[in-house]
Amino acid sequence: RSALQTKDLLQQELQIKLGELEEKWHFSSLEKIFIEKRIYRDIEECETWEAVIEAIDRGLKPYAKRLRRAVTKEDIVRLTEIRIKRISKYDSFRADEEIKGLEDGIEETEKNLRGLTRYAIRYYENLRKKYGGGKEPRTDEGEFERVDRTQVVAATETLYVDEKNGFAGIGLKKERAVEKCSRLDDLIAVSQDAMMRVLKVSDKAFVGKRPVHVAIFRKSEEKIYSMIYREGRDGPVLAKRFRVGGVTRDKIYELGKGTAGTRVLYFAVHNDEGESDANTVVVHLKPALRLRNVSREFQFGEIGVKGRGAKGNILTKHAVDRVVRA
Repeated sequence: RSALQTKDLLQQELQIKLGELEEKWHFSSLEKIFIEKRIYRDIEECETWEAVIEAIDRGLKPYAKRLRRAVTKEDIVRLTEIRIKRISKYDSFRADEEIKGLEDGIEETEKNLRGLTRYAIRYYENLRKKYGGGKEPRTDEGEFERVDRTQVVAATETLYVDEKNGFAGIGLKKERAVEKCSRLDDLIAVSQDAMMRVLKVSDKAFVGKRPVHVAIFRKSEEKIYSMIYREGRDGPVLAKRFRVGGVTRDKIYELGKGTAGTRVLYFAVHNDEGESDANTVVVHLKPALRLRNVSREFQFGEIGVKGRGAKGNILTKHAVDRVVRA
């Protein structure tokens, strides 16, 4: 009975996961069509909301066969919420990589659903590997049944990150291990271009080019994030401390202004403000004429903790070679 209940729970979890992956794939594909086919231009002359909806619907119809389900009005409304800045910075290659990652996740989840018994056996084998080896049970059967299932699931998974290609997930067994997690968890990722996103843990998901930080995101933990970044290719170098606050899953947040060429030079996470205050780094400048001091210490306690969207404090307008812990 217990095994059948676990199998049912695993099936429900896989079905939920499959639905979420398919929805992500659907909207990512819609967004790609909407931007690459320049359907957004069709609404420039529309004078009413109804005309906007109709223009987008009409523009999408020739591409309906590319999608896995019908386009709804809610889909179209979401497309109208895409910001001009996102359209202008749309990266087709990155979008294709994200969609490919979602397709891999869908294929893997469907495979697990088709072979649910084998999947359940692997689940139990993972539990045995982790908790076996002579360990005596500490509870009777009745107490075990009352354990929160998220705690049980959490013991079986590990989050991995492929920093070179910008992917993270529990299916990337050959990549660097980050930490233990559950399929029910969220992960947070910050890419080198100062973009942040929170995603549902999956087998494989695109988290941005050259991520500087990937971890499990727990809303209850009010961690302090410290960052030094260059705004644009030739802009000033700034420092900021922030709490993440409330987020929408799968949304991309700009930690800088979103200027092309922005680059994170240093990133750290601390459990509380006291730890963050004490964090000291050395900023090494690129040698230049008339520049006497080519390095300076900076302590993050010199600046306040702000919201994630707040602008950083200028450290220097000179070119920075590297930033290292003091």
